[in-house]
Amino acid sequence: MNNNSGDNKKGRFEKEALTHIDSLYNLSLYLTKNSDDAKDLVQETYYKAYKFFHQFQKGTSIKAWLFKILKNTFINLYRKRIREPEIIDYEKVESFIGLIKNNNFDFARLEEDNLLNKFLSDDVVSALSQLPDDFKIVILLSDVEGLSYKEIADIMECPIGTVRSRLSRARKMLQKILLNYALKQGIIKGKEK
Repeated sequence: MNNNSGDNKKGRFEKEALTHIDSLYNLSLYLTKNSDDAKDLVQETYYKAYKFFHQFQKGTSIKAWLFKILKNTFINLYRKRIREPEIIDYEKVESFIGLIKNNNFDFARLEEDNLLNKFLSDDVVSALSQLPDDFKIVILLSDVEGLSYKEIADIMECPIGTVRSRLSRARKMLQKILLNYALKQGIIKGKEK
């Protein structure tokens, strides 16, 4: 690969992929429930996305592609809790690390600006955390990130009907969990349980 091609990849990646870091961090924080793990998950997601950027199909949603990488990375690294860290050759990731450093990503700012913490009460955030991962991911991708059923189906690697079903079931679970919250806040009237 000539140097000009590498610069073009870097420029395209910065322009197209790095603009979604806030959304990826929000989802990863709710998946991992830990800011350090969320930062690691986002960094690993961007590393993989940069490494395989040549496989991204122009004309498709890069946000959905990034979420799919994040989900798969979460499943592989965090759900299975790999005990030994992967050994990475620094020379292979040097350009990626430079890209992150050059864009001055401030994960502390991401944590402060976390969309869900900013706009949702602790009760709602707690209710979301009680959902099984597949349901939580569907709710966050649909209701917070605004992705289409098709994009979510691609990310979750399941049929659109399954996405609709999970979304419906997740909303019903949240409704049940949040009943007392809604009563206390006066959102609905009735007796508190």
